[in-house]
Amino acid sequence: MQAWFYETFPNVVAIPDEIWAATKQTIYMSFWTALVAGILGIFLGVLLVVTRPRGILAQGFVYQILDKAINVIRSVPFIILLALLAVTTRFLVGTTIGEKAALVPLIVGVIPFFARQIENALLEIDPGVIEAAQAMGTSPLGIIFRVYLKEGLPGIVRAGALTIINVIGLTAMAGAVGAGGLGNLAISRGYNRFQTDVTLVATLLILVLVFISQFVSNLIIKKISH
Repeated sequence: MQAWFYETFPNVVAIPDEIWAATKQTIYMSFWTALVAGILGIFLGVLLVVTRPRGILAQGFVYQILDKAINVIRSVPFIILLALLAVTTRFLVGTTIGEKAALVPLIVGVIPFFARQIENALLEIDPGVIEAAQAMGTSPLGIIFRVYLKEGLPGIVRAGALTIINVIGLTAMAGAVGAGGLGNLAISRGYNRFQTDVTLVATLLILVLVFISQFVSNLIIKKISH
C-alpha cells in the first residue's frame, strides 16, 4: 500500500510541509471569513427583515438601500472583486498577497450572500408568532432576539453551513491569485508544473473540509431541532 502511494503520488510525498501549510491557510481564511462575515451578515439580515415593508421597524428608504447594495455586491464575480478591492486591501493589511490579504475581499464578498440567506431564513418564521409577541407588548429588540433569532435558529445554522461551504470554495479561487491555501497549491504546483497528483490531493482536502463543515452543521441542526 505504501509503495503504491509513493508511486501514485510522488510529488505529494515530496512536499508534505507545503500541503500542511496550505491546508492551515485555507482553514485560517475560512474560519476568520466565516466569523466576521457571519456576525455582520446576521446583523444585516435581521436589518433587512425588520426594515422591510410591514416589518416591525419598517423603514422603506433604509431597506431599499440595503437591498440594492446587497444585490449589486452579489452580482460582482469574486475574481473581479479581488481586483476591485486591491487598493483597499493594500491599505488595510499592507499587501494584496497572502491569506491575510485575502480576508478583505472574502469578507466583503460573503457578507451580502450570508445576509440574504439570513433574511430568507427569518422570513420563514410564522408571522403569527411575531404578531403574538407584539400583542404581548414585546419590544422590537425583544422580538429580534426572542422570536427571530430563537425561532429561526435552525434556518440560520443551515444558512451558515451553506455559507461556509461557499467560503471554502472562494478561498480556493482566491488562492489562484496568490492568496495561499489549497487553491494556490493546486494551481501553482499542480496545474502550472503539471503535477496532477498535487491537484488531486488539494481537491480532496478541500472536499474533506466541506464534508466536515456539513457534518458538524447537521449535528447542530439535529440537536437544536429536538
